[in-house]
Amino acid sequence: MVSLPPAEPAMVESTLPRDFRDEEGEILAEFIEAIREAIGREDHDALTALAGDLYEADLGALIEALPTEDRPRLVTILGADFDYRALTEVDDTVREEILEEIPNEQIAEGVRDLDSDDAVYILEDLEPEDKEEVLANLPAPDRVALERSLDYPEDSAGRLMQTDFIAVPPFWTVGQMIDYLRETSELPDEFYEIFAIDPAGRIIGHVSLNRLLRTKRPVPLDEIMDEADHVARVTDDQHEVADLFKRYNLVSIPVVDDAERLVGVLTFDDIVDIIDEEADAEIRAMGGVTSGEELSDSVMATARARFTWLFVNLLTAIIASAVIDLFKGSLEKMVALAVLMPIVASQGGNAGTQTMTVAVRALATRALSGHNVRRIINREILVGLFNGLSFALIMGVVAALWFGNAELGLVIGVAIIVTLVAAGLAGVVIPLVLHRLDVDPAVASGPFVTTVTDIIGFFAFLGVATLWFGLG
Repeated sequence: MVSLPPAEPAMVESTLPRDFRDEEGEILAEFIEAIREAIGREDHDALTALAGDLYEADLGALIEALPTEDRPRLVTILGADFDYRALTEVDDTVREEILEEIPNEQIAEGVRDLDSDDAVYILEDLEPEDKEEVLANLPAPDRVALERSLDYPEDSAGRLMQTDFIAVPPFWTVGQMIDYLRETSELPDEFYEIFAIDPAGRIIGHVSLNRLLRTKRPVPLDEIMDEADHVARVTDDQHEVADLFKRYNLVSIPVVDDAERLVGVLTFDDIVDIIDEEADAEIRAMGGVTSGEELSDSVMATARARFTWLFVNLLTAIIASAVIDLFKGSLEKMVALAVLMPIVASQGGNAGTQTMTVAVRALATRALSGHNVRRIINREILVGLFNGLSFALIMGVVAALWFGNAELGLVIGVAIIVTLVAAGLAGVVIPLVLHRLDVDPAVASGPFVTTVTDIIGFFAFLGVATLWFGLG
């Protein structure tokens, strides 16, 4: 249990790393209660002892675990001891609610010492007047750098980059470079490469730190530097830059403006967040949930966000039901059709979802393009045919034994083959078409693929049964 003895804050601090999470990684209820008691007393020293040294991700998790009213009070009471990087680790809704309650002067003090990318992440969602006031309270060099980053498009490399980097002339020697790093106090907190630039600020090459430290002092940088083969532009989409990191196993990448001048750098820790957000958005979209939905959103906001695609799904379900209505006479004459019909629809829906998931993921990672579309479509059709034949045999035997009718087993077998082939085709083609129409295939494909497989499944099963048994 985490206690809060006012006279012995050092003891609390020393036990904190062991005690504030349980074996499953959840923050202990006792720790949260101790934090809330300290907030209630406005006890800065106790809060600092408990939470002052938490890593930003842990502090972010603590913030989200607190009741809404305690979150801004925690930030305010900690004051200068609050690590504003923690606000980059919480849901957007939580961050916005906290920032609304904190004076702009305090926000300015909090972001003053952050890396530029973290400061931009916090400031970008502020109301314009609040953003201007926060920026006005920052030193001129910091204000200019942040304003420039905020002017770049959202989700661009310019918005995401750090503006703190080390760039020197290529004729410097290794010794000069090492001495500069040792003697200069204002350096980025973390960096992995040194950039060489010409007099106009255009990038020439880069030197990794490990290569720098393993080279003799008299050697000029231009003899050991690598060419800048991979460079991002400030307007490049951040997901395209993330693909560069994944494809070439990069640690960092320089960012240049339209004049080819070096203006920033992106590092792998920034890109991990982008990759994580992209994967999260894809998972949400596959379920028809918008990428902006957070667990902290209100009931009405969540309901509105989910309504659109639920409504689309309702319309497509009505269309599928209308197909069934065409064969109501056959269903009345042969009850077995109503019993077996959901099996055909279920197999088709699942097969379509499998193919759609692969196709949407391939489109998101740019693995599916013009040069391999035909091969992928053919592959999915053949997969559908193979699985269709397999399940047709299984279900045909089951239906024949179940209802004592071999012909019924043949009918459902034919329907399953047709449905699974159609599902394989629809699962690829529908995401491709939506992608060409600039509609997010992850969000929109599901209802359409399900509708196509249902309609074809119902038509195939009920239509073949009607013709075979003369039920029309």
